[in-house]
Amino acid sequence: MIVAIASGKGGTGKTTVACNLAAALQCPVVLADCDVEEPNAHLFLQPQWDVVTPITVDVPVVDAQKCTLCGACQDLCQFKAIAVLPETVLTFPELCHSCGGCAWACPAKAISWGSRQIGERRAGRRGPIRLVDGILRIGEAMAPPLIRNVRRAAADISEGAVILVDAPPGTSCPVVASLWGADYVVLVTEPTPFGLNDLALAVAAVKKMGIPCGLVVNRCDLGDNRTHAFAHRESLPILLEIPFDRKVAEAYAQGHLLVEVFPEWKHMMRRLYDAVVRELKQTSSGAVPKGRASTPRTCEVSV
Repeated sequence: MIVAIASGKGGTGKTTVACNLAAALQCPVVLADCDVEEPNAHLFLQPQWDVVTPITVDVPVVDAQKCTLCGACQDLCQFKAIAVLPETVLTFPELCHSCGGCAWACPAKAISWGSRQIGERRAGRRGPIRLVDGILRIGEAMAPPLIRNVRRAAADISEGAVILVDAPPGTSCPVVASLWGADYVVLVTEPTPFGLNDLALAVAAVKKMGIPCGLVVNRCDLGDNRTHAFAHRESLPILLEIPFDRKVAEAYAQGHLLVEVFPEWKHMMRRLYDAVVRELKQTSSGAVPKGRASTPRTCEVSV
């Protein structure tokens, strides 16, 4: 089973939920940290890294002896990664999306493939938890190729374990690459105007992908009830509500796993997982349309 933890904006507690959920489950878990521009799950899990792998993408290499300067490659490329001049061809690897179209379009078969490193992937372990993350090189514009590599590596080592995906915040291409193929999405939000605005965008994206989803409302006692009203209108289950607690915030700021400091957090995370399993069973049974719940349900959780 693949469960993604996502959010419409940063700072809602998404990584906190992902790491503590992984640590609370009493079964083998693989956590894929797909926020490759700023991965931070390792700060809480403190894994022993086993493997660090450079990750590359294909980039075109033009054979000047074969090239006829016809311009077919330039005409096809929508990202301006290749330019045909009167006497030579220039390539811009940082702009290339590695689609292979330029080589396909070249009538002289003058284009082959080289590689360019975009970052690295790490794999490590903390007890029964396997952590896989990626670190995008500074200045790289495209995170999805590295994210897809992290997702594939997590699947390769899962061996039947639960896969948790810590997605980057927002609703852009990196988020779509992170959520692709997930069985369920847990959206972590906060009851503020900004939180609600970005939550609405995230819900729309997840539903467009056809993935069932539910909400975790963090700091639920500090905002208003508009998030709950939105959940009711959209028929979204509220899986968990987490009140604000200064002691929890202090432990988080010190890099502690909350399930190891506060016993109630271990119970909360297990209840969250049980709620996700129930939602998936209802979806698979055909009781509700995919991506929706019949009525908003809240798991009773005390903190």
